[in-house]
Amino acid sequence: MHKPSRLALTACLLAVFAAPAAFAADAPVATVNGVAIPQSRMDLILKSQEEHGVKDSPELRQQIRDFLVTNEVLVQEAKKQGIDKSDAVKQELEMAQRGVLLNAFQQNFIKTNVISDDQLKAEYDRLKAATPSKEYHARHILVKTEKEANAILAQLKKGKSFDALAKAKSDDLGSKNSGGDLGWSDPSQYVKEFGEAMVALKPGEITQTPVKSQYGYHIIKLEGVREAEGPKFEDVKPQLQQEMQRTAFDKMIQDLKGKAKVE
Repeated sequence: MHKPSRLALTACLLAVFAAPAAFAADAPVATVNGVAIPQSRMDLILKSQEEHGVKDSPELRQQIRDFLVTNEVLVQEAKKQGIDKSDAVKQELEMAQRGVLLNAFQQNFIKTNVISDDQLKAEYDRLKAATPSKEYHARHILVKTEKEANAILAQLKKGKSFDALAKAKSDDLGSKNSGGDLGWSDPSQYVKEFGEAMVALKPGEITQTPVKSQYGYHIIKLEGVREAEGPKFEDVKPQLQQEMQRTAFDKMIQDLKGKAKVE
């Protein structure tokens, strides 16, 4: 059986203590030194636990009740010692209350500013149109000097295996053991010089001169070209929704800050 997360319980208690008046009419789950612990306080923690995949059960409710009783005892003792009067504690309580309020504000914004399927699909189509339509399967041999690169090109022209030369000569530790194989990707994944040289090749061709980049000198062989499929709309819909909600929320914040008088 899963035990309630202490972090989640503590977060719930911060929310509870930030707005105690909301629970005034609840039937208590326990009474500690005459102070009632309302049912709503347990319900709030139960909801949090269920969101973390913990199933409701009598054992879970007893654990939460014990947790609430323990915290009430400690809170009462802290107040008896005057700890709640400390400026530092007051500031922390205020910050906790503000955190709960801001989180509720954000959740309310998301609920009331729903991103429609049409908006999501339009954003998906925009991103898809901006994504390269082709993918390239390339191999390469990377060396430090142009002289080394030209020597390898000469061996390739004599019929030496690209795979064998990559394994023997390439400085790219990530691909040399697989014969310089870089797999399928779009040109934007490579440095500019490499990408431009790669897309200029036809399948089966090798660059006739070394391609210089910040990493050294490359000899590139293009194995194949195919249409890029990209992820399906349904697969990326949740991520798109989160991104668009975040963008909308950030814009709202900037609009509010723009209207605010800050001195």
